[in-house]
Amino acid sequence: MRVLFTTFAAASHVHTQVPLAWALRAAGHEVRMASQPDAVEHIRRAGLAAVPVGAPLAQEELVQALEERRAEAVETGSSGPEALDYLALTDISEIRPERMSYADMHAKQLVLAMGAFPAQSDPGMIDDLVRFARWWRPDLVVWDTMTFAGPVAASASGAAHARLMFGLDLLGWVRRNYRTAQGSRHPMLRDDPLADWLGWTLDTYDCAFTEEALVGQWTIDPVPASLALDVPGLRVPVRYVPYNGPSVMPSWVNEPQARPRVCVTLGVSQEGVFGAHRASVGEIIAAVAELDVEVVVTLTGSQLAALGVEPTGNVRAVGFVPLDALLPTCRAVISHAGAGTFHTALHHGVPQIIVPDPLWDAARRAERLVAAGAGLVVPDAESFTAAELRALVGRVLDEPSFAAAAARIRSEMLATPAPSDIVPTLERLSAEFRR
Repeated sequence: MRVLFTTFAAASHVHTQVPLAWALRAAGHEVRMASQPDAVEHIRRAGLAAVPVGAPLAQEELVQALEERRAEAVETGSSGPEALDYLALTDISEIRPERMSYADMHAKQLVLAMGAFPAQSDPGMIDDLVRFARWWRPDLVVWDTMTFAGPVAASASGAAHARLMFGLDLLGWVRRNYRTAQGSRHPMLRDDPLADWLGWTLDTYDCAFTEEALVGQWTIDPVPASLALDVPGLRVPVRYVPYNGPSVMPSWVNEPQARPRVCVTLGVSQEGVFGAHRASVGEIIAAVAELDVEVVVTLTGSQLAALGVEPTGNVRAVGFVPLDALLPTCRAVISHAGAGTFHTALHHGVPQIIVPDPLWDAARRAERLVAAGAGLVVPDAESFTAAELRALVGRVLDEPSFAAAAARIRSEMLATPAPSDIVPTLERLSAEFRR
């Protein structure tokens, strides 16, 4: 069987696909992974065959440019499009049906169809991927839930196709509620921005739109069932397997610890996310360091110094360290609920304290973690103090219920089929769905 993986050029999204790609490769199947040129090195370093498609995405630079333009517009009082908060406009993370009005769901899907999703699967990327798929003839296309070049290439080449999730299935959730709300509207008022955009794109390659183009013929889901959204459709549960890219395990990780170890991994990009009303990364680190713990910070010494914190005493600045090696030695982790960090902590049964960022499903992940009893979240993500965060860390370390709940989720994950276990299921479904 030939299997084509595809995602947009973000290292974390490439890393999500690697364990399943290698499971299929180890089972004897041919595997290729396609993305924009700026992801090729991540794919190559994972030992997989990369297929560059389209132009470089440069996503981080694009997001930074949009945020800089917005900050400048707000400062000058501009009311033009450059002042729009695109993160808020594309936020479909509301999951309470009573608060999901048709107008709001429609508007957010319109913005996604006009900007975010086409930017991640631009016409050049789609055309290159379709051309490759028609030549290579994959049996199965596995695509990132934000990379719609995948279902287009699958439809154009006759391959079966499946989404591989990295987090909660927000799109599946909102599509279900949106289509239900459409049913009560006059047929003339049922325009569907995402279906229109993707339908027009598919028509370019003589393919017809179906809802499968948005949600897959089936979904491969690594989120533990106890935390996942109840979204209809054919789903294949798979155990989350941490992959951090090429790395070397530091010798200090397994040295005896005099104090409980707490990992702080908010990411360098978070320096720009914490605004004037939120505690800075430096304040967070300094506050946690006042506890009787060893603080391991995934920043370099120079980055830490720039934040006004010296890597002395009980604060260790480590730069990059594989979380899969570090977290098993930790009693707690403080993070922004990024998918990789969040699921790696679940995999190792480590309680979490979350300062959620506004991206995609981070806030919803945090809520569901708290409901499961396996962690805490800052009470107000827009306004909190370092002292409040320190109090949350103290609770997680002192109250055994958090470690017990995290251990329960770890047991649930370990009971879920590993990537190698679902290979026969993928073989069967591919044979059933491919044309």
